[in-house]
Amino acid sequence: MALHVVDHPIAHDLLLSLRDKATPSDTFRQLARRLSLVLTLEATRDLETRSTTVETPLGPANGTRVATEVVVVPVLRAGLGMLDAVLELLPRAKVGHIGLQRDEETAVASKYYAKFPVGLASARVLMIDPMLATGGSAVFALDLLRDAGARDIRLLCIVASPEGVKTVEAAYPGVHIYTPVVDAYLNAKKFIVPGLGDFGDRLYGT
Repeated sequence: MALHVVDHPIAHDLLLSLRDKATPSDTFRQLARRLSLVLTLEATRDLETRSTTVETPLGPANGTRVATEVVVVPVLRAGLGMLDAVLELLPRAKVGHIGLQRDEETAVASKYYAKFPVGLASARVLMIDPMLATGGSAVFALDLLRDAGARDIRLLCIVASPEGVKTVEAAYPGVHIYTPVVDAYLNAKKFIVPGLGDFGDRLYGT
């Protein structure tokens, strides 16, 4: 199943505080980071591992280490609010960037920047974009990743809409979506309802 609703009580507690219009930007950034940690853990449950042994102060201990190369790709600018959390859990991950600008009238996205590390074809790619609204920007970004060679892609978002999920699933049925919630609908201005407003503006206080 392509859609994974992360039904964790901590995730929903954090999400409710993010939704609150009274939450200031500094607190909003902290909450977004914490929720991103939860989403990252869920999206990496099936990473390949390798067996190894380390020496503890009392003797050898068998265990596993992550053997999958991971590339994190935030969609600018809002995706940067999730990046530190992913890198905290996966400090050896490489980072790419996609810069998209959405027309406020048409909601159509256009690219102003894209740069990726080499080796996307053999990596687990975590594309991070907090709001999955119409799905148009997500599909645009996924097109760029596919054209650059990415095959194993997970999309992490903090709030999604039914329309956005449907659009991504239709274009990329193999891409897994991780989100704590799929909200009710999009309004006439293509904002998710009830949503949490403009994520980037709230993140940066603009």
